[in-house]
Amino acid sequence: MNPSEHLKQIVEAALLAAGRPLGLDALQALFDELERPHKNRLRQVLEELAADYEGRGIEVVEVASGWRIQVRKECSPWVSRLWEEKPGRYSRALMETLALIAYRQPITRGEIEEIRGVSVSSNIVRTLLEREWVRVVGHRDVPGRPALYGTTRQFLDYFGLKSLDDLPALAELKDLDSLEGELELPDPDRESVAVGSGEPPAQKPHEEA
Repeated sequence: MNPSEHLKQIVEAALLAAGRPLGLDALQALFDELERPHKNRLRQVLEELAADYEGRGIEVVEVASGWRIQVRKECSPWVSRLWEEKPGRYSRALMETLALIAYRQPITRGEIEEIRGVSVSSNIVRTLLEREWVRVVGHRDVPGRPALYGTTRQFLDYFGLKSLDDLPALAELKDLDSLEGELELPDPDRESVAVGSGEPPAQKPHEEA
């Protein structure tokens, strides 16, 4: 077999078997030192694989943690029926909070509440932390030293992004009624992210469930 094609087969098989994104270091670690391909060669193979998958139901994409093979967004409504369990859904309040962290990071809980006009539920913060979509990146140097939140590499991976620069443009987050239409983040796995499924913000601050 052509050595180039053999390398491509190895990389393809590794991406299929891993169940997670693989970076160039992880791919290099598959090989003995004497046969280890250069990172530039691996990147070339990955790009060739991505081209090979054009027009198919699955695709090779690069996200923050590396490369992975995933179902194309256009096919996900049918593929999701493979799982009997109903996918999880996320409230409008959670997705608005996540969007504010993504676009305004680092940001405190109080600053999120000021923009949204409602208190942020402890359940929302806990869910985002447990999903490892956000993390505490520091503390604001003001009385009480409130935690500053930022997004994680897992957040980028989940939404199929290589970096925060890949986020869709969002000119003004204060206009939260337009958030659903502007924030069109892809959802590569079988969980359904529903923006706009919750209640709209109330006029007076209160804590949301």
